[in-house]
Amino acid sequence: MTIEFKNFSFRYDALVNPTLKNINLRIENGEKVLIIGPSGSGKSTLGQCINGLIPHAVEGDISGELFIGGHNANTMSLVQHTEQVGTVLQDTDSQFVGLTVGEDIAFALENQQVSVADMYPVVKATAKMVELETLLNHAPHDLSGGQKQRVSLAGVLVDDVDVLLFDEPLAALDPKTGKRTIEVIDQLHRDTGKTIIIIEHRLEDVLTQHVDRVILMDNGTIVADTTPNALIMSGLLETHGIRQPLYFSALKHAGCQLAESDSPAYLSTLPVEKFKESLQHWATANNASARKENQQPLLAVEGLTYSYDGEKNALEDISFTVHRGELVSILGKNGSGKSTITKLVMGVLEPDSGSITFEGQGFNQLSIFERSKKVGVVMQNPNHMISHHMIMDEVAFGLKNQGLDDKEIEQRCLEVLEFCGLSKYRHWPVDALSYGQKKRVTIASILVMEPELLILDEPTAGQDYRNYTAMLSFIKRLNEERGVTVMIISHDLHLVLENTTRSIVIADSKLIADAPMTDVFSQPALLESANLTTTSLYELAERADISDINGFMQQFIETESNAK
Repeated sequence: MTIEFKNFSFRYDALVNPTLKNINLRIENGEKVLIIGPSGSGKSTLGQCINGLIPHAVEGDISGELFIGGHNANTMSLVQHTEQVGTVLQDTDSQFVGLTVGEDIAFALENQQVSVADMYPVVKATAKMVELETLLNHAPHDLSGGQKQRVSLAGVLVDDVDVLLFDEPLAALDPKTGKRTIEVIDQLHRDTGKTIIIIEHRLEDVLTQHVDRVILMDNGTIVADTTPNALIMSGLLETHGIRQPLYFSALKHAGCQLAESDSPAYLSTLPVEKFKESLQHWATANNASARKENQQPLLAVEGLTYSYDGEKNALEDISFTVHRGELVSILGKNGSGKSTITKLVMGVLEPDSGSITFEGQGFNQLSIFERSKKVGVVMQNPNHMISHHMIMDEVAFGLKNQGLDDKEIEQRCLEVLEFCGLSKYRHWPVDALSYGQKKRVTIASILVMEPELLILDEPTAGQDYRNYTAMLSFIKRLNEERGVTVMIISHDLHLVLENTTRSIVIADSKLIADAPMTDVFSQPALLESANLTTTSLYELAERADISDINGFMQQFIETESNAK
């Protein structure tokens, strides 16, 4: 089924300027297309035009034309849209309607009044297609992130739509699950020949499988509509704030002269042999500077065990120490117990056994308010933290509770808002911001309190590369200039690789590693056990027969850091 935009523009009712500007785009039947762009580029709005949410659920002004399967979208009802375009959302929880996986998949068939006898084999066959046949009686909300993604996908597939639209499918998934999701999407494309549209800003993660075309958007317009190889070579990614693949950056740092014919968009088919000598020479140049070790303990966790239900431990006998001035990452798959550590440090939960000390003082002697002065926590979902209507009021809230005078409060708030790239929005209501911008408001409201330890829970969720790079450079400045110690809880391997020096790895409630980050990232078996994957840097180094992969990664980190 073809999709065609002709001189198409759209403006949301609440905004003065259009979000989509004069879009001309044709997606052919059976194509697999990736739409990328920074936050606010218009890529999700484009998706909502394709699936009919605009104009049926979201109001605004449309000019130009959109044709879906030859039909003018203006004349189509929302039901007609959903019969042709199936959407799998970033937030899968909001998509579930059934009490079990089977019920959820069957929902569309029930609406069509298909008999139970006819429905059962269709649901079973669809579940098998996405490897859910053994989970049909499970509750969707009890599943892992990747399984939830597949339930949403099955609920769309059962309707036998012609177009599958994935809106940020990797946002909430750990690396291994994300890779598997891209494989499932690719398998579906090959098996069914459906038109597949993926909206993402994580280019490298999607390009582990073939894509026919990449549409690059920025500021409501289409900047490029080309092949993945041509786009990688064009230099447009850097210009428009999209992260280049790690291996591609490493090849460039090593002085390798790539051409479009080398197929640089896909590491699996890249002729690494051709660049072996340059990579090995660069790897041994060893400009990497030794990091200073700081052994003054700040936070000490000893024998920490906690169970939510009294039966299964979410954490089991966890011990580690965070030293003053460190940048540490806590890694692990969804549900491994990473966020439980944060709740125990905050005092929201009490451990079943074990202890937490801060600067040698037992944390159990302090109230939650007293702990909050020492430890600032930025939660994964900003909507769980925000309590004020206006941005300035939200950021100033903690300082007002400390009884500071208005002048000092204003000065500290303005400084932090400037650091977080939010100063021009300071008089805006929070509701007018995107998810990524709200995330930065929550970080600003914690940073303004000047905590000694800052814990960031999945700081890159909902953030594009440009925004999170700016935010992390600010956090590194806090770390280096003000001595704030930072713990990052994440499964974003790129973030961890470039911004932390030590990794604590949790798998199935147990600590399985506490080592320098490059050591952890050089051990495929260890990463596998935590549902993480090796980065493309590791794969590149291995294929180039580089003996010291740890040193190769350190060299890359130093070179990237110096280039910024």
